[in-house]
Amino acid sequence: MDIFNLVFIAILIALTAFFVASEFAIVKVRSSRIHQLLEEGHPRAPAAKLVISSLDEYLSACQLGITITALALGWIGEPAMAGILKPFMEFLHIPPSLSHIIIIGAAFFIITFLHVVVGELAPKTLAIQKAEALTLLFARPLIIFYKAMYPFIWTLNGTARLITGLFGIKPVSESEAAHTEEELRLILSESLRSGEINPSEFKYVNKIFEFDDRIAKEIMVPRTEMVTLPKEMTIKEFIEVVREERFTRYPVIAGDKDHIIGLVNFKEVLTDYVKQKEIGPILLEQYVRPIIRVIDSVPIHELLVKLQKERIHMAVLMDEYGGTSGLVTIEDILEEIVGEIQDEFDTDEVPLIQKIAEAHYIIDGKVLINEVNALLQLSLDDEDIDTIGGWILTENYEAVQGDTIDCHDYLFTIKAMEDHQIKYVEVRKKPQVQLDQQILADKQPALSLTESKAI
Repeated sequence: MDIFNLVFIAILIALTAFFVASEFAIVKVRSSRIHQLLEEGHPRAPAAKLVISSLDEYLSACQLGITITALALGWIGEPAMAGILKPFMEFLHIPPSLSHIIIIGAAFFIITFLHVVVGELAPKTLAIQKAEALTLLFARPLIIFYKAMYPFIWTLNGTARLITGLFGIKPVSESEAAHTEEELRLILSESLRSGEINPSEFKYVNKIFEFDDRIAKEIMVPRTEMVTLPKEMTIKEFIEVVREERFTRYPVIAGDKDHIIGLVNFKEVLTDYVKQKEIGPILLEQYVRPIIRVIDSVPIHELLVKLQKERIHMAVLMDEYGGTSGLVTIEDILEEIVGEIQDEFDTDEVPLIQKIAEAHYIIDGKVLINEVNALLQLSLDDEDIDTIGGWILTENYEAVQGDTIDCHDYLFTIKAMEDHQIKYVEVRKKPQVQLDQQILADKQPALSLTESKAI
C-alpha cells in the first residue's frame, strides 16, 4: 500500500509538472511561429493552433489540473509519509502523540518541497525556455483533458467571466493581442542585443515606424532647387541641360514653376535621338507625360501608394494656395527607409549633416528642426517652420552669410547662402569660458535685485 501511494505521488507530481509547463508554454509561445509551422505542414501545429486560439479555455484547463493534483497530493501525502516514517518513530521509541506531529510536519515539508520544486518551479523554467517545443508536445494531451473535463471547465469559466465582467475585464481570448509600436521597438532592441537581427535590419525597421509619421513637405526638393524646363525648349537644348544636371526626369513648365504641365523622361528622348541620329527642331512639349499633383501635407506612405498605382516616379507638391511647393520622387521616399541612395553621378553630393568634431557640425539648411533637436538635445521651436534654415530666418529675418545666432549652449553660423535661402549652417558648442560668463550674466539680475532689497 505504501509503494502504491509513493507511485501515486510521483504520478501526481508529474501531472502537476505537465499542467504547469503547459500553462507557461502556451502563454509564452509566439503565435506567429505556430502560424508559420502550420503553413509548413508541421503535424502537431494544428493542435497547438487550437490551444493558443482558445487561450482562456485552455488556461482554465491547466488551472483545474493543477488544483486537482494539489488536492490529491495533500489527501494522500500524510498516509504515505506515515507508513514510511512510523517504523522509524517506533525504533526511536518516540511517544505516539509526538510521532504523529512529527509525521504530519515531515509529510507536509516533503510533499510541499516536491510539489513546488519538481512540480512547479522546474517545469516553469523549462516551459519559458522551450515554449514552442512544449506547446507542440503537450497540445494534444491538453485538448483531451479539456474535452474530458469540459462540463467543469465550462462552469468554472462561466462563473469567472461573470465575476470579471462586472469589472469590465474581457477574457484572455477576446483581449487585444497585438503589440504596440513601442513594444515592437523594445522587441527589436532585444533581438539586436541577442544577435537575432543585424544593425542594418534594426535600422530599416525603425525607419519604417518613422516613415508613417512623415509628410511629403519634409522630404521634398524645394521649389527653389527644382530644375524645370520650358515646354518650348528644343530637344538639342534639352540634351545640353541633361549633360549638366544628369537627372532622368524633369518637370516641364508653361511659363513658371506654378504651372507644371507634366514631366519628360530623358530615356524616351534619347531612344528617339539614337534611332533618328539627328533630331530637327522638335519641341520638348511632344514628350511630356502626366505628373501627379498633391498637397504638400500628404503622408509619404499615401503618396508612395499613389505613385505606385499611377506608375509615375515623380509628384509635384502644392501649397495651401495652389502654388508649387516642391517635388518628390520615388527615390526621395525610399531614402527615408534605406538612407541616402547615391549613383555614379552623385560624387559631389555631401551628407545633410557633416560632423566636423565633437559638438561641431555643418548642417544643410533643409534639415528638419526635429532632427536638429534630436542631434543636439535642444528644444528649438518648430511650430510654424520645418527646417533649420527657416528657423534662423525667423530669429533674424535680415540674416546674411556669416551672421550668428546664439541659442542655449550652441552658436548657429550661416555658412553659405544662395539669394535668400540658407544653404549651410555651422553649429558649434560654445567654449566653456563663454558658457560660464553666460551663467554669471543670467544670475546677475537676481543678484542685483537681492542687493537692492538689502539697501
